[in-house]
Amino acid sequence: MLWQLDLSTEAARSLVNSVLCFALLLTATSLIFRKQVIEKLRTRMERVDDATIARATVLVGIVLGVIVSISSVGAGAVGVTALLLLYPQLPMSRIVGSDIAHAVPLTLIAGMGHWAMGAIDWQLMGVLLIGSLPGIAIGSYFAVRVPETALRLLLAGILVVVAGRLGAEQWRAIAPDVAVATDRVSGAAQGTPAIVPVAIGARQAK
Repeated sequence: MLWQLDLSTEAARSLVNSVLCFALLLTATSLIFRKQVIEKLRTRMERVDDATIARATVLVGIVLGVIVSISSVGAGAVGVTALLLLYPQLPMSRIVGSDIAHAVPLTLIAGMGHWAMGAIDWQLMGVLLIGSLPGIAIGSYFAVRVPETALRLLLAGILVVVAGRLGAEQWRAIAPDVAVATDRVSGAAQGTPAIVPVAIGARQAK
């Protein structure tokens, strides 16, 4: 879809910012309210038949694929929350393991798509990997020593702050257009002649 749209730099940035803001807020919500959502819907989901569960799982995969391809966010917390709702009988370790294993081909194929579009900065990716590899060891060390609730709340707070900043940036970008549109509507309501687009070559009505 991104390739077919062939968006300009500004339009592509606007689309990514919007989807990223949504994905971050969705992820933060999943982190904070996962337990409440699962407790409320678990009993209802246990009564759903296997065919419906399979179709819902495919739909979750489609949504995650779109969100991850555009924003690179959502395969983790959102995916685990959805799988916990769809498969409440599975142990947590299998759900997390399945989600991580699913994220590997998901991000690989999404990365190949962006590679084909020429949207990868290889130098930037190399610098990120230099920090990411030791970061994995540091994160693994603290993950088993810091309470899970504290980690989830800290991560959710960071995601909300980043989403708020992206949302504010996006609003500042579209605010002038919104102001112009509002002024035109106000002028039309007060009797100012409205500008009506006319197709080139159209005949004037008699």
